[in-house]
Amino acid sequence: MQLILAAILPVLVALLIGQMATYPYLTWHASLNKPAFNPPNLVFGPVWITLYGLMAFACWRVLQKPKNPAGRNFALVLFFAQLILNASWPWMFFAAHSPLLGVINIVPQFAIVIATMLTFFDLDRPAGLALIPLMLWVAFSTALNTAIWTLN
Repeated sequence: MQLILAAILPVLVALLIGQMATYPYLTWHASLNKPAFNPPNLVFGPVWITLYGLMAFACWRVLQKPKNPAGRNFALVLFFAQLILNASWPWMFFAAHSPLLGVINIVPQFAIVIATMLTFFDLDRPAGLALIPLMLWVAFSTALNTAIWTLN
């Protein structure tokens, strides 16, 4: 039970921190010029809830591994680094009203998500597989954030 909580609580906290910076600024976001590939707003909630669930599952799988195998601690450091970047992105993009700060955050975030996914694969295949949707979404979000920055 402790490992489940250790995986779920940080992910839930990241979700809530991000939402605190997103919802108050949706009107500002609606005023921005967006590319044609911008999905409807109602897509984002279900996608992120799914991604956060998969992140918690992946973290739980890796937390179950013995503490000594090579790469476990490094994989968890990467996981929590990407989670911190994930939670801080809405503060940089939405709360600061800065698509540029969003780009500055999401580019390294994408790289760390890839590194996390690969290290998770080495430790536990299902954990690595669970992060593929996150990697794909952050790749898409990087393109979207960059396009919004250039259009505004």
